[in-house]
Amino acid sequence: MNEKILVGVAWPYANSHLHLGQFAGAYLPPDIFARYHRLRGNDVLMVSGSDTHGTPITITAEQEGISPEEVIERYHNSFLESFVQLGISFDLFTHTNTENHWTITTDMFTRLLEKGYVFTQSMRALYCLIDRRFLPDRYVEGTCPFCGYGDARGDQCDRCGKPLDVLELIEPRCKFCGHQPEVRETEHFFLDLPQFTEPLKKWLADKTYWRPNVLNFTLNLLNEGLRPRAITRDIDWGIPVPVSGYSDKRIYVWFDAVIGYLSAAIEWARNRGMPEAWHEWWDADAPCRMYNFIGKDNIFFHTLIWPAMLMGYGGLQLPYDVPANEYLTLEGQKFSSSRRWAVWIPDYLSRHDPAPLRYYLTIQAPESSDADFSWQEFVDRNNNELVGTWGNLAHRMLTFAFRNFDGVVPAPGELLDIDLDILQKVEAAFEPIGERLNACQFRAALGDVMAVAREANRYLDAAAPWKTLKSDRQRSATATYVALRVIDSLKILFAPFLPFSSQRLHEYLGYESDILGTQEVCEYQENSHKHRALTYRYDWEGDLWVPSQLPAGQRLRRPEPLFKKLDDSVVADELARLGR
Repeated sequence: MNEKILVGVAWPYANSHLHLGQFAGAYLPPDIFARYHRLRGNDVLMVSGSDTHGTPITITAEQEGISPEEVIERYHNSFLESFVQLGISFDLFTHTNTENHWTITTDMFTRLLEKGYVFTQSMRALYCLIDRRFLPDRYVEGTCPFCGYGDARGDQCDRCGKPLDVLELIEPRCKFCGHQPEVRETEHFFLDLPQFTEPLKKWLADKTYWRPNVLNFTLNLLNEGLRPRAITRDIDWGIPVPVSGYSDKRIYVWFDAVIGYLSAAIEWARNRGMPEAWHEWWDADAPCRMYNFIGKDNIFFHTLIWPAMLMGYGGLQLPYDVPANEYLTLEGQKFSSSRRWAVWIPDYLSRHDPAPLRYYLTIQAPESSDADFSWQEFVDRNNNELVGTWGNLAHRMLTFAFRNFDGVVPAPGELLDIDLDILQKVEAAFEPIGERLNACQFRAALGDVMAVAREANRYLDAAAPWKTLKSDRQRSATATYVALRVIDSLKILFAPFLPFSSQRLHEYLGYESDILGTQEVCEYQENSHKHRALTYRYDWEGDLWVPSQLPAGQRLRRPEPLFKKLDDSVVADELARLGR
């Protein structure tokens, strides 16, 4: 029976283009995971969308003197284009400014309120006398009381990852005018997190398979003691509070954004003409595993707050795993939009192909500790590994076979020990690599695939079918056949990481089928509003995660190189762009 896999991916704020740190941390890993499970024949639903209610959007709008809607449209469209080019296979990438999402969020808020998990309380908040308004957390910066970082946000410190109460900041300042705000009283709705302490401990008890950094961070926060968390804010942008007398307040973005995993699944089902299909992934008793792929700064919200919300609502799936990545630095420094120390995805794609980025950010993934992006290493790994080890293996053997065996897979003669050995090694690699992918160990999995490619190169150097082409054509044909079988298997092993090149290789080997799937940006109407979203279709049925059964006599297509070698000048050129 096929498994159902629900993949919920962090919702990016629609206030700037995506950069490499975000792509490495939250968007590439779930695509690898989803593509692997689709190849296994499992039913995957991968959803996310643009977070349109975050205060970073209103900050950008105020700074540019435009409306939040204009900011959202600009960057939501940028996300769609980037994900298509990078091959991120969302079944639905939508946004939170839809009537569907507002309805689901309002229902969640109301249910938790009715069941006694949400209460009102007067709280102290920061008020800017210059701007004459209460300041949402993201409108305040100051020094972190835990690690001393001087540019901590009012809701969380980006350096140590600790969630913060804005009043804990040392020497807080208004992000816009720079003046120190004063403390005033205001009434808000709170999620009563302490009520969920014991249920959360019980739920976490068997999560020993989680990444240690995620589990330890979560347990430490839980053991320190949970506090009620405000879920509304004094602002005029966002989803209205569905309670009379609070028209000047909106539901807090962190509460609304995580609900997007549920609302997007409901939206996906309706768009497919199967309005009840979302229950197959979301009902508490559904045979489904839910994964939430996020960056390090979102662990608290996904391992404690989100499960508590789901427990309080009742009847819904809880996350099976939250494989959060650590941070990616850039040339030894933290990504910084203000200092222009970043590589923006649209800018990267204007000059380079997606394959080397997908490869490098996986083999260098910050899965258990911070990792660094280096342009020199990017070029070296592309040239030495992607091109030198894998690309050259595939291209030279396909070219050799196409030219010397009438454009078809040659029929083999008797297989020697050397042939049987390489076929056995490749066949034996599928299960352990699949286990690594299922356990979200993408860096190690790709390393194992590349190790198989190196074994294939060693086989080819030893078998050398070009040397026996004239003296023993049958032996040459046998070695060529074996090499093509190995390449065909490697095509599948590489497919979750490098989907575009694997599809091209699939076609060069003479197959007519589609292992890539189809991505497209679609427009659809929701009552009076038109929305743009990214959708994906994958129609293959059955398990493709199996060693090659390439038949002799199958007609090949004329091959082209899978990857491009990069000139060393790329390093200097890209370094010169940083900070500009």
